[in-house]
Parts: sequence; structure tokens; C-alpha cells
Amino acid sequence: MAKKLIVGNWKMNPGSFEEARHLLKQAKKVAAKARNADIVVCPPFIYLCEAKKFLGNGKIRLGAQDLFWEQNGAYTGEVSATMLEEIGVRFAIIGHSERRALGEKDEEVNKKVKAALKASIVPIICVGERERDSHGYYLAAVKKQIEHAFAGVPASSIKNCIVAYEPIWAVGNSNFESATPETAVEMAIFIKKVLADSHGSKRAHDLRVLYGGSVSAKNAGDFLLEKDITGLLVGRESLSAQKFSEIAAA
Repeated sequence: MAKKLIVGNWKMNPGSFEEARHLLKQAKKVAAKARNADIVVCPPFIYLCEAKKFLGNGKIRLGAQDLFWEQNGAYTGEVSATMLEEIGVRFAIIGHSERRALGEKDEEVNKKVKAALKASIVPIICVGERERDSHGYYLAAVKKQIEHAFAGVPASSIKNCIVAYEPIWAVGNSNFESATPETAVEMAIFIKKVLADSHGSKRAHDLRVLYGGSVSAKNAGDFLLEKDITGLLVGRESLSAQKFSEIAAA
């Protein structure tokens, strides 16, 4: 069985370098025990250089939480894919629901995907509906996100991309049990179908699909048992050594 991919998204955490080093130390222990899983950690930009030095060329791979599509220029506050590649970043979360909530558009996601691929960074493209409805209109929302994200992306590059399905309605403590493995599998199949229509079924088959949305130590095993789910995008529980370890062990 192919290894599953466990991606820890630290978001805007922790508050100090000392805490970040502690999390990295714990993550190294998790990776050492995870025989059937590959581990990626995505700290805030400010910790990436420190994380690369600390992790070296070990089992954990480094990811960024975002990137900008231009290589350089007058773009105050932005970080380019080229810069990230230079310091050893190999993955980048793109189009996360929290970024979209701040105004990120589908067209910008597409530019970032292309920039990541050009820099040999694997884009983890987040898609997901805000709410479900009995008529299936939510499928149109996800289809639109997929079509825009992969517009103009060569079919040969699909194998270097990852899609993370994160249903926004399932995110948060109050919705901890809302999403099910069956829900995730259905959407993984749908996502590949949409991509097959635009890039061919053979290429779509190569696409890796993660699940993200209130992933916990309690439900991780159920999602990971599904062959159509390549791995997990973990938020808050990646900040707990114990919980992250249990998720990887699943």
C-alpha cells in the first residue's frame, strides 16, 4: 500500500521560535515512528528558514502556507515560489478556505499553482463548499474551483499536484462529526471526474486527494482506510504532539 501523506498546517502558530523548535522536535519523533506515512509540516513564513536548518534532510518535508505568483518585484509583503524553493520548501498550501475568506480569487489560485509547479514545489490546492444543499448545487461550487485551479496546467503536471478537500461546513469544533469518510470519498471521485473531463482520465487518476476539515486523532483512521483518500490536511491537532502522533499512527 502506498504511503499516506499527513500535512500539518500550523496556521498562525506558535508565538515564538522556542515553541516552533519544540513542535519541530516533536514532529521529528512522529515522522520517525510513521512507517506508512510521509509527514509534511507547514509553519508560518517566519519559521521556515529555522525549520529547514533544524530538520536538515530528514524524513519530514517542509511546506509553506501560501506563496505569490511573481518571482520578484514591487509586491510588498509577498513571498515568491522561487524564494521558497531556494530555502528547501517542497510543498505549498494554496487556496485554503481561510485565504479565500480574506478575498483570494480562483484566478489567483490558478496563478499560484502555476508558479509553484514552475519552482518544483508541489501545490496542495484546497477546495470545498461552504454549505451543503439537497439539490447538489454545492457540486457546482467545487467544480468551479477545480476548473479554475487547473486551467492552463499541463496534463503532465497533474501527478505533481495535490488537492485537499476541505468542506468549510465541517470545520470547527461544533461540526467535529459532520464530515464522514463516505463524504470525502464521494468528493474525491467527483474531483477526479471534473479533472478527467479537462485533462483526461489517465492524468486524473494520478491526482492525489487529501481530506481536511476537523481532522482529529479520533476520526483520522476512518478517513485513511479509504483508498481514494491519499492523506490528511491537519490543522489545530498538528500543534499537539500527542494528537499529531496518533493521527500519523493511524
